[in-house]
Order: sequence, then C-alpha cells, then structure tokens
Amino acid sequence: MSETPILQTRALTRRFGGLVAVSDVSLDLYVGEIHVVIGPNGAGKTTLTNLLSGDLPPTSGEVMFEGRDIAGCSSDHISRLGIGRSYQKTNIFLPFTVFENCRLAAQSRTPNATRVFHRAGGYPEINRRAEEAMAAAGLDKRAERIAATLSHGEQRQLEIAMCLATQPRVLLLDEPLAGMGPHESQRMVELIKGLTADHAIMLIEHDMDAVFALAHRLTVMVNGEVLESGTPEAVRSSPAVQLAYLGGEEILHD
Repeated sequence: MSETPILQTRALTRRFGGLVAVSDVSLDLYVGEIHVVIGPNGAGKTTLTNLLSGDLPPTSGEVMFEGRDIAGCSSDHISRLGIGRSYQKTNIFLPFTVFENCRLAAQSRTPNATRVFHRAGGYPEINRRAEEAMAAAGLDKRAERIAATLSHGEQRQLEIAMCLATQPRVLLLDEPLAGMGPHESQRMVELIKGLTADHAIMLIEHDMDAVFALAHRLTVMVNGEVLESGTPEAVRSSPAVQLAYLGGEEILHD
C-alpha cells in the first residue's frame, strides 16, 4: 500500500433541497488498498461515488486527487485524470464485441478519439491497451463474443475491463457482485483482488462474505454520514455499527 492517499475527501456534502444525501464525509483511498463502503439502502453510498466520479457536484467539501482539488469537475475530466467507475446497472455496448467495447474505451483517451471511421487497425497502441484490459479482466478468450451474449457476470467483468482500458489509478466499483450466483461472485472477488496492487479501489457492496474477503478498510454509512471507519475487525466489533446498521444483532461474520 502507498504511504500517502491518492484520493481524499474532506467534509464532503451533497444536498438535494432539504435532503442531505451525503453529510461531512471524509475518507482516504490508497493504491494497494480496497476500501469498502457499506450501509443500508439510502445511506448515501452511490451518491458518494457520484461525487467522486464527477457525475454529481458536491454542495461543499473537497475531493483531492493527487493533491489537487477536483470537486465539481466534470465526469469526463475526472475520468481522464485517472479515476474509473462502474455502475449499479451494467453500462456496456451490447451489440458490440468484447474487444470493440474495450477498444472504444481505450480510444476515448486519445487525441483523435472522435475519428470513429478511421480504420481500427491503424491504432496499434489502442488495440494493445484493449487486449491488456481484456486479459486483466479474464475476458481474453471472449474477445470476439457479442456483449449481449455474455452471462451477467461476464458483462460485469466487461464493464471493469472497459474501465481498465482507460488506464485509471482509482477504481470506483458500485455493487459489482449484484445479481451474481456463488461461482460468478467468487470469480469477481478474485478479479478485484488481482487489481489491488496497481489501483486504489473503493467498493460498494452488500455481499458480506465478499466484503470481508476483500476489505482492507471498511466504512459504514447511515443516513448520509460515516458511522464508523477502520479495519474490518474494528468495524465488526463496533457497538454503534451493530446497533444502528445491524439492529443490535452480531451478524457480521466471515
């Protein structure tokens, strides 16, 4: 794990009229660490992700990436800086092949990205990045498959591959295991583990087995606020977490 955080938030807040969806949230993300954010529905987890990715501007507070405040920057600008994200609903080009999806993502990072009618073979560097992203996501043997014909788990892998093709340093993953069976979930857990060394990862997840298999640091949100943040062991034993998030029952388990 790196010694200094690559991405930090300080007193990050987002209001929608009278509703405070995210309130005074501060957290640090480090390369080499998976920071898992959990909480009940409506806790503000996805809104927090949207603030970090530029899909929403904050009402107040800071988002620091490599020492620079990027709060309020557009999502495309933040993506170009090196912050990639996935969504709760899979966001891929279903009629295209796996390779074409990854190539489009890689091409978005080039100065001539809008030359959509230029011969694809004329971009060897883009093609190489697409191939590397597919391999990293475990999809190199699916390169010519149409995305719509992939299983749900493979489509989630493809979305991560598309993120990787943009060469991010931070990955924001919003419930990547949602809707998966045990086999697909385990494959996704191993994929995320394999990405840790070169990325800072913030993961939103409801699958507690996956949470404790992956988390180096765990943050619990309730009603838009951070209830507890620390090592999984510390959060697991927190009376406040057991009472507010788990109804007083000790059901956090391995």
